[in-house]
Amino acid sequence: MFWYQVRIALRSLRRNPVLSLLMISAVALGVGVSTTFVTGYYIYSLNPVPHKSDVLYYVEMDNWDPNRPWRDDDPKAAPNQITYRDMVEIMKSDIPTYQGGSFKTALYVHPDPKVGRPFKNPTRMCFRDFFFLFDVPFEYGGPWPAAAEKGPDALVVLSDETNQKVFGGQNSVGQRLRIEDRDFIVVGVLKPWVPRPKYYDPHNGTFEPPEGLYLPFEMFRLLKVRSAGNTSNWKPFNWDNWDEYLASEAVWIQMWVQLDTREQRDSYMAFLNSYVQSQKELGRMLRPTNNKLLPVMEWLDEAGVVPEEATTLMVISLLFLLVCSLNLIGILLGKFPGRAPEVSVRRALGATRKAIFLQHLIECETIAVIGGVLGIGVALVGIRAANNLFAGNLGATLDTNMLGAAMILSLIAGLVAGAYPAWRICAIPPAVYLRER
Repeated sequence: MFWYQVRIALRSLRRNPVLSLLMISAVALGVGVSTTFVTGYYIYSLNPVPHKSDVLYYVEMDNWDPNRPWRDDDPKAAPNQITYRDMVEIMKSDIPTYQGGSFKTALYVHPDPKVGRPFKNPTRMCFRDFFFLFDVPFEYGGPWPAAAEKGPDALVVLSDETNQKVFGGQNSVGQRLRIEDRDFIVVGVLKPWVPRPKYYDPHNGTFEPPEGLYLPFEMFRLLKVRSAGNTSNWKPFNWDNWDEYLASEAVWIQMWVQLDTREQRDSYMAFLNSYVQSQKELGRMLRPTNNKLLPVMEWLDEAGVVPEEATTLMVISLLFLLVCSLNLIGILLGKFPGRAPEVSVRRALGATRKAIFLQHLIECETIAVIGGVLGIGVALVGIRAANNLFAGNLGATLDTNMLGAAMILSLIAGLVAGAYPAWRICAIPPAVYLRER
């Protein structure tokens, strides 16, 4: 019966192709625009590591000015990064399964002159646990050994892109690579890895690509490099003095821990509280104790990864789809009553109001489905434009979830547009038209 009614609906659309094309186009435009912005919101709010987002925690500690909070609009907020001196101390804990601070910088790579000219490459200074915290996949080799961090040894892990650029994509483990003023030995090469959003460090571009080089954290002391990301400070010091920089209250390090059990989390929070108390006794961290362990999604929410503009545009696009659906009501109210004589005869022959209602509603949904399919094409164009706008870093695609969302939106549009006109044609008394015939 359902497919019979679909065939009737298609025949009805062919009776007036211009009007049908107008209705389908309205649905396609509404679905295309709304799907584009829903996809954008979906990408921003996506859980980047669903299999372990509830055991990864971003660490925050309040070392800010005792006389004013980190944020004037939220006195309970803590600085969104930590100091070097605090990272060194809290990493002495053996409670986390994995732990590590990291920061972004940029270093010059000097490939073989036959390969190319020197270039500046975004670099992540990190501990070996970084690769285990975030399940970073390796194509060749692996992280440097733990002992290499004490040296630190001149070892490097390359991204797939950097390995392609410098070594042509081959297994470069064991090869030497000149970085800044010294030679490094390649110990690992990553597989293509582009977490979206870049949850481990969204401070400097939520959807920017990961770094091309990964070096042992303490190598930054030998290279005398500073963070290329956000650095905040409230207590003046001599920026040109390296030792003062490391001992300052400036926050520039992102600290993550993996705590697999509730007991680990409670123990680690107690450890942080104890550490802060010891610092208070030394005259630091004089604000109220405000240590935080933020799971991935809470951290992304606090970091404002989903901008208000994305939410606003999504709501506006859905309202636009609603307007398109409401406009179809007027067209259908003009189209359906023209069938009143035909409907009256069917009613006289025993057709129920329910059957008539379903027939006309299925016709509306048929229009919506066709419009939804065309709307997916419109959305593809819109998403491609959005990716171009973000220089390819957004990485938005119509996956199965978004394809499903597009079709659901089209079905809802068809229901909104068709429910009232279908009810109106069922409510017409058939006797009026039977007497005329």
